[in-house]
Amino acid sequence: MSDSSSSTVTIDSPFAAVSEALFALEKYPEWSSSIKSVEAVARDDQGRITKAKMTIDAGMMKDRVILDYDWSEAPSRLSFSLDDADLLTGMDGAYILKSIDEDTTSVTYELTVSLSMPIPAMMRQKAEKTTIDQALSQLKTTLEA
Repeated sequence: MSDSSSSTVTIDSPFAAVSEALFALEKYPEWSSSIKSVEAVARDDQGRITKAKMTIDAGMMKDRVILDYDWSEAPSRLSFSLDDADLLTGMDGAYILKSIDEDTTSVTYELTVSLSMPIPAMMRQKAEKTTIDQALSQLKTTLEA
């Protein structure tokens, strides 16, 4: 698999508020302009979504995907991987949270996408980076409002 893209942002919001926003997968369309819809397909015994169907429109990356979520490292990390998609052949990522102090949280978003069509690596990485930076910026804006 290709190298992942990542970015980190510092959010002036407590760790609990940041993790609550990131763990509420069904609310992503409320703050992320690239996620148009989220539907829970499966949940664990704690009610957390373990499989979600999403409609994504992130510029050149437009698809309907089913993602599997891994909660084993929560609340410091929420990972996901592609189960199925119309166009994408791979999509792995993670949100990594770190408390800086009681009112500040660092969030790193890692993402690797593989497409069914040939796209130069530089273009794919630019699209990943744009998607990551937009998501982190929108999360920060939402939580600091």
